[in-house]
Amino acid sequence: MKLNIIKPRTAVYLNLTLVFLTSFFLNPRATHAIGYAEIALPSFTDFYGPLQNGEADILRGVYVANVLALPVVQQPVNSPYYVSNHDGEATQFSVASQYGNIGLLAHNKLSGRFFSELVVGQEVRLVYGGGKVEYFVITKVLHFQALQPESVLSSFRNLDRNEVLSATEMFNRVYVGERRVVLQTCIEANGNASWGRLFIVAEPKG
Repeated sequence: MKLNIIKPRTAVYLNLTLVFLTSFFLNPRATHAIGYAEIALPSFTDFYGPLQNGEADILRGVYVANVLALPVVQQPVNSPYYVSNHDGEATQFSVASQYGNIGLLAHNKLSGRFFSELVVGQEVRLVYGGGKVEYFVITKVLHFQALQPESVLSSFRNLDRNEVLSATEMFNRVYVGERRVVLQTCIEANGNASWGRLFIVAEPKG
């Protein structure tokens, strides 16, 4: 079922998200994290093992063969703007969870730089602290230009088709609907690190 109307109980999350979509990637301060950002990627088995901590429902890592192997950190409670400034990490987007979906965020100067290497058809594996692994396949790569990059009221031009969306429409397009994983970062252009948005959408495998 396609949802076109935001339920009142989640309206506050969407209001926060409209700001989030236009502002949170500005000026990250990079710090080092234990990850696999600049070294040869581990095998999935080697990546999987250290993430196990018994927390069955907590997402701990995302793996795409030959592209990325990133530990996943959670946003602090009531901090939907938070994105890790540690290179080698991704951050789970708590607002996406309100819609039953998984959003993974990273600054385009840090781990998000690997998102642009992802293509349709690649397998995405999510690793949980209790040992569960979920398998997804990338089905869409979406590119948007922020028409007013510094404004929370910015509309977005879809670079893959001829249309302009409001921030609400873009959020619904990307995060609302059947279960999915979305990897989100910014697109840098014309000297502006927050010029646009890149969304990698993956759906359950099989």
